[in-house]
Amino acid sequence: MKTVNARKKGKGGETMRRLVRKVHQDNRGFTLVELLVVIGIIAVLAAVVLLNVTGVIGSGRQEAQATELVIVQTAMDVMMSKNSLSSVTATASTNDMSAFPTGHPLYPDYLRKSTTSANYSCSSTGLVTQH
Repeated sequence: MKTVNARKKGKGGETMRRLVRKVHQDNRGFTLVELLVVIGIIAVLAAVVLLNVTGVIGSGRQEAQATELVIVQTAMDVMMSKNSLSSVTATASTNDMSAFPTGHPLYPDYLRKSTTSANYSCSSTGLVTQH
């Protein structure tokens, strides 16, 4: 009995190549509409991410300013308590803590930095206000 070889030499992948050519014959790339849709989707996603990041940065700055006000007020309270003061000279708005308040500066004894990111003033009772 003879066995028949179904595969001829050199013809093994020819059928697959023809099928691939036929499938890809009409698809030579993306259409302009498809590209514009993808670009539009990416733009919307980028805008959403950008708005969220901007909001986080803004709220972080607000929190930092609120925290700095608490630190400056606490330093003022400690300075007044340590020096047994019931009042201080009201001081105009400044960010230089080496001259705030007048006559009893908070820097270097009560604060680590001589300048702050915001300006502060104080009343004669020692209440600190951020500007």
